[in-house]
Amino acid sequence: MILGIGVGYGMTNLIMSLLAGVTGQVRMGFVRKTRQVEAVQEQFLLTLLKAHQGTVLGQKYGLADIKTVEQFRHRVPILPYSSYEPYIERVVQGEANVLTPDPVIYLNLTSGSTGKQKLIPVTKRSRRSLGLANQASIGFVMEALRRQNLPIGKMLLTSSVQLLGQTPSGIEYGPVSVGSLRLSSRFQRQVFAHPYEALLPADSLTRHYVCLLFALRSRHMAVIGANFPILALRLCDYLESNAEDLIRDLETGTIAPWLKLEPSLRAHLERLWSAAPGRAAELRHILKTEGRLTPKAVWNNLSLVITARGGTSDFYFERFPAYFGDTPVFGGIYASAEATFGVYHDLNQDGAILAIESGFFEFIAEDQWAIDQPQTLLPHQLIPGERYRALVTNYNGLYRYDIGDVVEVVGFYEQTPLIVFRHRVGGLLSSTTEKTTEFHVTQVMQQLQQDFNLPLENFCVTLSEREVPAHYWVNIELIPGHHLNDPSAFLAQFDRQLKAIHTSYEVKRRDQVPPPRLRIFAPGSFAMIRQQMIQRGIPESQLKFPHISEDRQLLAGLRVEQEIRMEEEMVMER
Repeated sequence: MILGIGVGYGMTNLIMSLLAGVTGQVRMGFVRKTRQVEAVQEQFLLTLLKAHQGTVLGQKYGLADIKTVEQFRHRVPILPYSSYEPYIERVVQGEANVLTPDPVIYLNLTSGSTGKQKLIPVTKRSRRSLGLANQASIGFVMEALRRQNLPIGKMLLTSSVQLLGQTPSGIEYGPVSVGSLRLSSRFQRQVFAHPYEALLPADSLTRHYVCLLFALRSRHMAVIGANFPILALRLCDYLESNAEDLIRDLETGTIAPWLKLEPSLRAHLERLWSAAPGRAAELRHILKTEGRLTPKAVWNNLSLVITARGGTSDFYFERFPAYFGDTPVFGGIYASAEATFGVYHDLNQDGAILAIESGFFEFIAEDQWAIDQPQTLLPHQLIPGERYRALVTNYNGLYRYDIGDVVEVVGFYEQTPLIVFRHRVGGLLSSTTEKTTEFHVTQVMQQLQQDFNLPLENFCVTLSEREVPAHYWVNIELIPGHHLNDPSAFLAQFDRQLKAIHTSYEVKRRDQVPPPRLRIFAPGSFAMIRQQMIQRGIPESQLKFPHISEDRQLLAGLRVEQEIRMEEEMVMER
């Protein structure tokens, strides 16, 4: 038995039962702490300060003398990443006890999708803190599945485990997902429906193909995991476009020769692989009767998709039913390379419980965003319906760190706020001063997909290059086989919907912001943009496609099939 491959269904149930028992205890402990959020947060902070008081940064801020939350907020300033860079460079060179008292075992590299890439120290202690959030999340989802009588089984995950490099002192670095998987235990890897080694190929198609091949062998596979919804849809595309080859490999016990596999890795995977002609026949029948393979069709026990919620996720969720049917979607944890912010507690819910065991949190209300050292609020002081910038202090060596995430409080779980990620600070689009966010335009495009019964491949709103004030360009790509019958109505509805949800846009559209324009791009256009981002060094598993962009050259060179202007603009020109 190697990494779970060849484990029988009964053994899988045993593994899942053990996992449910452990994580259930963590979940109940976490729930108890949500009833005393002030005390839990204070204890977390004071314990951390004591542990970090002897570090270089700890001595600079006199952490040893801080005895209360208020002293901490008064003495330690809110600083951007640039203030940490000199210290992180010392960590990179191998110096110990700079930001953390514990040895740095990995450096998380942020995606860079919304700015400069950053390195964040990871220690065993910071991983334990993350582990508590993960285990509580698993405990919640296990309980939710049990409550709805849904099966619990193995997971298909296609995230890469390729490192991006090592520092001069030998510390490995890469995306947070890579570090988490590489540092995972043998027991944790037992939940995969494929060998851990299937995650090793650097080539995206090869990695997805191999993971799918092993996962397809079992009709009992129950969970699909993807960092972002768009990656779950990418998995569906790979399954559909490679259906014949996958069935053939299942039938013959081969692994497609055209895959980009290192010889030694291919030999290892082939030793774990064998023919499953019965299963191949089942899949061939599905392909013949339905015309394609989809996750819901090939895995009868599919009970869960785990992927990011909030932000732009709802736009992509509009396409999920075509592939996953009514399979529930669970958020897992709301986390980044810098910190863990939330623990999801139920299926199909955007609100995550603030991860009070994984960081000390403060929040900045909107009326304080323009102030250099703003007043902050503590978790119990937040108001449902309001939006805040989140600050975190944690065992990665960050203090009152402003990651730039804007979260909305949607309620409380016991005494602990439920938060939803909405957008990043600075992710704004303004023709004049209206400050349109990615969340605004995503809400609009999600509604337009429903109104026009038109699934979009993707979209991005940009500004025109030469006009002052600039027009909004609504740039869309249709899914192959679909056609927008009335582009003018689509554009007019975009304008109406954005006015309805964004007061500043509505006011300034009266006499300042000119009418928006629509561009329909040729199929494959947005895939080219994604590939350019990957070539610039953004890992595929972390790539956040921009749905608004101030880069007016972002789509330059791509083929536009149709341009539409509003009647209002054409009348003005006449």
